[in-house]
Amino acid sequence: MAVAPSTQASARTQRAGGASVPVDLSAERFGELLDLIYEAALQPEGWAAALSAIRESFDANYVSLIVRPGSGDDLGLIVSAAGEERTIDTHNPPLQMSPFHGLPPDRLVTVDDILTETDWRSLAYYRDWCAPHDVFHVMAVDIQTRDGGVYGFRITRGEDGERFSAVDRARCQVILPHLRRALNLHLEVNQDRKVNQLYSQAMAQLMVGAIVLDEHGRVLECNPMAKAIVQMNDGLTIKDGQLEASYAADNRRLQRLVRDVVDGAGKPSKLRPIEAISISRPSGKVSWGLVVQSITPDAWTEGKHRPSAAVFLRDSDSKAMPPVKLAQELFQLTGAETMLAIQLANGLSLEEAAEALNIKRNTARAHLRSIFSKTGVRRQTELVRIFLNSVVLLGAKD
Repeated sequence: MAVAPSTQASARTQRAGGASVPVDLSAERFGELLDLIYEAALQPEGWAAALSAIRESFDANYVSLIVRPGSGDDLGLIVSAAGEERTIDTHNPPLQMSPFHGLPPDRLVTVDDILTETDWRSLAYYRDWCAPHDVFHVMAVDIQTRDGGVYGFRITRGEDGERFSAVDRARCQVILPHLRRALNLHLEVNQDRKVNQLYSQAMAQLMVGAIVLDEHGRVLECNPMAKAIVQMNDGLTIKDGQLEASYAADNRRLQRLVRDVVDGAGKPSKLRPIEAISISRPSGKVSWGLVVQSITPDAWTEGKHRPSAAVFLRDSDSKAMPPVKLAQELFQLTGAETMLAIQLANGLSLEEAAEALNIKRNTARAHLRSIFSKTGVRRQTELVRIFLNSVVLLGAKD
């Protein structure tokens, strides 16, 4: 990994108390650490490898990242790396008892900075947890992220190990800014992932399939509803990474439409196309409706397997299955009234709904009158409209 000259300099020396202290960390080793740290920012399971590499660089017995301190029944989350011959207690230590609990953010300290050796040995925290794990020398810092979160970072050595020196401190100070950036990056990436999952889930609950295509029209990803639709192999399929229609005439139109939309992805927003098409289904069911829309390109990903078009599709023949309890709460209906409303929303007549629910027609009519009274509608078509346009479908399970 190439390291910029300024980074190489910071890896050799670190200012401490107005004087430069040698870090004793080669550019090659520093680069390896940065690779692991920033990889962990993108893939959380990589933190164990990153912490293990830091442990080796400091000749430590443990390196730990306190992600979430425990409280009450919550054991919290601590990611730790230990030497090959060591085991880590599955029960997290009582962090509130630690002398390092509540440090000012970004202040790097060792045991010697805050306690005498006698005081350290006398602490219940040391006797009950540290000593049994051969944790004697501790270097600690709490890293604050942009959102105000605090992550504890701890490097430890056993009693037979050397005390943490000025060189160790300087080396840690060089790594800390990168740990902070990696944690901030992890938060942003994870937030984006969670938001994307939420949007994908909402679209699936609304029975909308979404397929993202790259600049060559190849499929990059599909949401759960789109996957379910193409797996039916009923008019649409994904073959060799391309979305294809079953019938030749439909497929020619689909491929031409995708090319037109992808080619227009870099145009001003008013000129970018949004096109629609219907795709016949061999099963004879209602045709698929597709809308293809261009995606605004990112200059940093121009021409690099970037998202360029989105295909949205719905199964017009599918039936809404919202949670009964949620629909009850939303419209203040009884369970029986809610079941009838769902059947009507799925296109059944009152007589067909009564038969499907195994109730008498007069009972169904009585339920319908009560539904009209509670929802304020006067016609069955009105009821279907407000039901399908409500948020009730967003409560459906995946």
